[in-house]
Amino acid sequence: MKKGVKKKHHYRDHPIFRIPRTFGQKAADFIAKWAGSWTFIILFFVFLGIWMATNGYFVLKYLRGGLSDPYPFILLNLALSCLAAIQAPVILMSQNRAAQRDRAKAEFDYRINRKAEKEIREIKNLLLTRRRHRK
Repeated sequence: MKKGVKKKHHYRDHPIFRIPRTFGQKAADFIAKWAGSWTFIILFFVFLGIWMATNGYFVLKYLRGGLSDPYPFILLNLALSCLAAIQAPVILMSQNRAAQRDRAKAEFDYRINRKAEKEIREIKNLLLTRRRHRK
């Protein structure tokens, strides 16, 4: 690094961004990213459509006397409930981590801005001093 040249500050210099993430934090971030994507939504609708079509076929077989399960959509309801019960807290954990990173970044930006303000004030005072000495 050249003498007199200051290192450019980056929000990733903040200690919170240098702390290694745990397996749970990485998993929560991945699940939140995946579950919030259009790919997941489209694939989930395709899965639900296939499930309903398959169970609709079995309902028709039941009505004709071929099957003995009168409630084929109960398992679908259970699967969706379990998905929601697991997915919601994981997404909340990821959002809490994002909020923590945002707070740290805002604090870092505030410190940098205060430092820049101080340096600008010093430059202004230096210029005013030089102006007075010229007169």
